[in-house]
Amino acid sequence: MGTTVRVGAVQAEPGWIDLEGSVDKTISLIEEAAAKGVQVLGFPEVWIPGYPWSIWTASVVDNAAYIHDYMANSMPRESDHMNRILAAVKKAGIFIVLGYSERDGASLYMAQSFISPEGEIVHHRRKIKPTHVERTVWGEGQAESLKCVVPSPFGKIGGLNCWEHLQPLLRYYEYSQGAQIHVASWPPTFEMPEKIPWLYHETAEAASRASQFMAIEGQCFVLVATQILTEKNLEKNNLVGNPVTKTPGGGFSMIFGPDGKPLCEPIGAGEEGILTADVNLRDIDYPKAYIDVVGHYSRPDLLSLLVNPTKDTQITTMSK
Repeated sequence: MGTTVRVGAVQAEPGWIDLEGSVDKTISLIEEAAAKGVQVLGFPEVWIPGYPWSIWTASVVDNAAYIHDYMANSMPRESDHMNRILAAVKKAGIFIVLGYSERDGASLYMAQSFISPEGEIVHHRRKIKPTHVERTVWGEGQAESLKCVVPSPFGKIGGLNCWEHLQPLLRYYEYSQGAQIHVASWPPTFEMPEKIPWLYHETAEAASRASQFMAIEGQCFVLVATQILTEKNLEKNNLVGNPVTKTPGGGFSMIFGPDGKPLCEPIGAGEEGILTADVNLRDIDYPKAYIDVVGHYSRPDLLSLLVNPTKDTQITTMSK
């Protein structure tokens, strides 16, 4: 394994409640990334079929039909649609972390599939705690989702969704797994709206800072992958007239070094593109020499993390 890797972070508009179109666009981005020489590519949170922002701005009643369609366009992990993506990854010969709304039976989950250059899902996890109103749409990941780092030909790849980056114990557990390149998957997130009560931690600036802090705290490269929203898709997403989702906007993709330094130029909040950077995994040793929170800069005799690795199930078969 070489130490120099070309990484990429997606900033693009999803197919919006269109599973087939979402898969088509995913494959197009995989092909574009491969043509640019990208070896590790990160996608946004629930990139397929897009983040349903109106769960924050409209009532449950107003969203009933919308969520009904959203459920129908969420993607099963084992499906023809996923097989198309796996084939595209294999042809491209790259590693991706794919964010999508996973349908499992009659339930949805905020999933990340880690897909190897061989076109195989080498790890699959789900957001362990959907945020606030998200819990009306998606279920929670179980113990298998605590694992968030896998080996690859391009280094150890990690990934978390959105506000999982604000869960300090989960971040710490990822650091203990040795993440070198981390995919920070986010939905479209916007600037502070005017004339309504809103919290700064719900802004793109705050989300970017949280991602950057993970790079600093964990001494890993961080690929921030985000969605955008354009005016033509406001009506389709039940978002016309709300003061939060200003269009075009929502994007804040970036690539941070293991000391938190930005490694590429940002693009506009409403623009599409794949941000890239050539990174040297050996550079991780520079900040690690100063701070290794799961090594020389820890005090396990005073502070340690307790982890339950056992997956609970709905059905347990008893033995006589």
